[in-house]
Order: sequence, then structure tokens, then C-alpha cells
Amino acid sequence: MNCSTPHKSCAALGIGAGLFTAMASALYTVFARMGLHEGLTPYDITFLRYCVAAVVTAPVLLYHLKRDRSDLLEKRYALIGVALLAGPLFGLVIFTAFQFAPASHAAIFPAASTSLMGMLLAAAFLADRLGAAHILGAAMVVLGLSMLWRLLPDPFDSGALIGDLLFILAGAMWAGLFILLRKYQLDALLATSVTSFLALITYGPIYLYATGATTLRAATTSLAWTEVLVQGVLAGACVIYASAKTVQMLGASRAAIFPVMTPALSTVFSWTFLGAVPQPGDAPGLAMAMAGLIVAALYRERPCPPLPDAADMQRKRFESPVDANFDGRL
Repeated sequence: MNCSTPHKSCAALGIGAGLFTAMASALYTVFARMGLHEGLTPYDITFLRYCVAAVVTAPVLLYHLKRDRSDLLEKRYALIGVALLAGPLFGLVIFTAFQFAPASHAAIFPAASTSLMGMLLAAAFLADRLGAAHILGAAMVVLGLSMLWRLLPDPFDSGALIGDLLFILAGAMWAGLFILLRKYQLDALLATSVTSFLALITYGPIYLYATGATTLRAATTSLAWTEVLVQGVLAGACVIYASAKTVQMLGASRAAIFPVMTPALSTVFSWTFLGAVPQPGDAPGLAMAMAGLIVAALYRERPCPPLPDAADMQRKRFESPVDANFDGRL
């Protein structure tokens, strides 16, 4: 469907894709923490995420190899860059961060880091303008995160600090992925299939040789299939595509509001599936950081009206009505 012009069906699809992106992002963070709590390792969850996604998206890669091989080869370096940023390295970074970071940090830090790093990288590499709302929103996010950080018994505890730094690194990698998608006009589903396939043929054998999938084979059947569905299908195969379609159908400014929903959904899902009751003391920091994300997401730059050229000014001069009282004298 061509959504270059506003259309009710496009708006409905865009809203649906945005809600799916927010919910899938929240679910994969919650169920990653569940898997880690049940004995899985970041290596196991990374394997499930990318190798399952490779199987799910294999038809997409085969289609492009058959129909658009020249375009695929032309954009190979950009696709390799996407694979480096969003591939197994990203999985290992984000899932290791969940292993170290407190629950309140796991709810807000990934979305906040992605938003802040996205603004900075877009300004640096895409010449996007940082407006006052961007700066205000970023300041509010940093203030909210610092409020959460100061609530820790030992703010400089090595575990929490490592987790937060890894979240920042993962946010920069995920933001860099979307910079590449925008800069080189890459198809999001193709980028997902290429990233997953490269992970399957590189990370997959290394993982199986190094670990023998011991902890994964020891997991319960229900846990394994849950992680396959959430990490492999929802997060691995669908999130990037759904996020890109949201931007395409609604525009970047409207689409930016959906990732802001992820921290709230993560908190609710953590309470529902993990029994992690939100602490009242975390509320001010979470609220401040989410408010900052909303301020930055709702910012819309007003384009300056184009300056008229000389020919346009001359035409308007001669087409302007003559004043009835004008007698020809200056």
C-alpha cells in the first residue's frame, strides 16, 4: 500500500505497527530477564534470537537474491554495517546488561539510551536539527536516569554500573542501525534477514562449538518455546520491520511516540510475568525520564517558508493591483 499521502487505512496500519513495536520491545526485555533468571545465559538468548529469525526471514532473503541481486550487491557494505550493529554483538551487549542492571533500570534505560543516541547520531550524520525541545527532553531524561541511579544503595556498584554502561552502548548500536536504514534507504525486512542469516552462519557454529547448548538443552520446554517465540519471532524477525513501517506510514514525528510507551509496558509486563512490583521510590525518576522522552518525541520542526526568487518577485510586482489614488508621480 502506498502511504505517501495521508489515508485512514495507512494511519490505522501505522498505529497498529507502532503498538506492536512497543509491545514486542517490552516483551523481549521482560522475557530476556525471565530467561536469565531461569538459568539461560546471554549466549543462549542471542542464539535463539538470531537463528530463529534467520529461519523465519529466509524467504525474504531468497526472494531478493533471485529478483534484486544487483541491488543487494550494491548495498552490501551498508547491510554488513547493519549486521555489525544489530547482529549477535548487539544481542550479547543488551542481554548481558539485563543480567547486571536493576529492574527499574531495565525498564527505562534501553529506550532512553536509544532515544538520546538517536538524536545525537542523526544530528551528526544526517544533519538533523537539534531543537530546543530535543535539548530539554534530553536533559529531562538524564535527570530522571540520575534520580534512579542515586536510589541504589551503592550507586557505583560494579554490577549496576556495568549494566547501565552496556545499555548506553546497546542504545548507540540500535540508533546507528536506524541511521544506516535512513541514510542508505535500506529495506528493513531485507536488513533483518541479512543480519539474521549472517548470525546463523557465524555466531551459530561458534556458539554450538563453545557451549554445546548445554544450558539451553537443560531448560524446560515451555521456557525454550517462549523464548523462541518472543526473542526469535517477535524481537528478532519483526521489531525492525514494524518500526520502519510505522515511520513510513505515520512519519517520523508521529512514530516517535510509540517507543516512549515501551518503559511503561515493560514495567507492567514485569509486574505481570515476573512479579516485580514497582517501587514507589522509582516513580519520580521513571516519570521524569518518560516525560523527557515524550517532549523530545513530540518535537516537530517548523520548516521555514522558501525565499521567493527574483523572477517570482518581479511577476508579483507587475501582477499587483494598482492603487486607485496613484497618479503616476513618485
